Amino acid sequence: MTGYDVVVIGGGPSGSTVATFVAMQGHRVLLLEKEKFPRYQIGESLLPSTVNGICRLLGVSDALARAAFPIKRGGTFRWGRNEEPWTFAFGLSPLLSGDSATAYQVRRMEFDQILLDNARANGVEVREQVTVTGVVEDETGRITGVLTDDGSGPRTEIRAKWVVDASGHTSRTHRHVGGERHYAEFFRNLALFGYFEGGKRLPAPNSGNILAAAFRSGWFWYIPLSDTLTSVGAVLRPEALDRVHGDREKLLHELIAECPIIADHLREARRVTQGPYGEIRVRKDWSYLKDGFTRPGMILVGDAACFIDPVFSSGVHLATLSALLAARSINTMLAGTVGESDCLAEFESRYRREYQVFHDFLVAFYDTNQDEDSYFWKAKRISGDGAAVPAESFVELVGGIASREQALIDAVDRAVAVAGEDRDLLSAPQMRGVLREGVRVQVQAAVGGNADEQVPVRPGGLVPSADGMHWARPAVVTS
Repeated sequence: MTGYDVVVIGGGPSGSTVATFVAMQGHRVLLLEKEKFPRYQIGESLLPSTVNGICRLLGVSDALARAAFPIKRGGTFRWGRNEEPWTFAFGLSPLLSGDSATAYQVRRMEFDQILLDNARANGVEVREQVTVTGVVEDETGRITGVLTDDGSGPRTEIRAKWVVDASGHTSRTHRHVGGERHYAEFFRNLALFGYFEGGKRLPAPNSGNILAAAFRSGWFWYIPLSDTLTSVGAVLRPEALDRVHGDREKLLHELIAECPIIADHLREARRVTQGPYGEIRVRKDWSYLKDGFTRPGMILVGDAACFIDPVFSSGVHLATLSALLAARSINTMLAGTVGESDCLAEFESRYRREYQVFHDFLVAFYDTNQDEDSYFWKAKRISGDGAAVPAESFVELVGGIASREQALIDAVDRAVAVAGEDRDLLSAPQMRGVLREGVRVQVQAAVGGNADEQVPVRPGGLVPSADGMHWARPAVVTS
């Protein structure tokens, strides 16, 4: 039995991020990953808040640049009755400029390896091919460690002051925290996806953009992962599950044929049939939310706590942002400067808020598809409120920086937009001024600490410390 300050379950982006930020503060951290990296993972499209905020704070910007991932300036959509695609650029927002107005499309095997190697370099003890089979509780019900199995002998008990579940949507340990997962009926979809070589690219300068194309049965993503490799997936209603249980190859090509813009982009392409990209995969039940994210001794981050529909690529953003918020809470509790209940409440309230704003915006966005003959879009509009937002607010939201979380902005001095390129999109006034976490993390990355968040985001709440890696009580203003 060995003692650590923190044991992290899972070596994906959320696990590597929280482990690194805690280890950077001098704490003893163990990360347990059930697989051997590099390993396949979906979720390849990133937002500026992750690339220019979290990754810069982690110190991996140079490694990402060397990987030569495609640069993503925004997104291109074929959505609704209009057959002409439209594009938004992250640079449309005055909160994003220069390099901060771009992100990457990443090959997750390489991206996740970079983050895990960086965790090791920052003092995290990493053990791969170790499965966490359960948690350890004391007589008060507090989580005090985990039980593990590495396949070589009896289960091992590892003690820790804190356990972080970052094991994703397949987590087996999330059930030890806060009740059940609740799946959003509105987003209860499934995805059928594979990889193609030789697909067409959008015209420059948007050749690295994600292309999202609505069609009768749902919508496609089309994500360039290199000059030649493309991730292609169809998001469908659950009623399509019976079709998916049949010949996946045949179904994927039938769906591609239903969507002219995707069919055109893949006209000269061939599907990859070997290696990690050679399988046609299915994922279902995209969106869910746990009753609780924390309990004494344990925190859920990333997909272990919640996940939202992938249309605006928020998965890695939510995963890594929640990891930073959790690291602040853990660092503060280990330092003993703020009480446990306040730190856990701050983490959970901020993470839930980020999730909820994406959820509410996406309901409205789905509601704008005007293909009245499509069952998929009729079903999506049942819950939609049809509200619309100005383009600037839209860009801040889908860039992961509308929250104004100061640590996520690289610069805030000017807008970068291509004339005639960016469209006014849906308008939802409630989206303005929310999601403050994303922006603030980019500012933290740029200036090396908490620049100006002095007012809590909830009554009685906390604010980031000067170094941005802890929570602190807001200063009392005296007149």
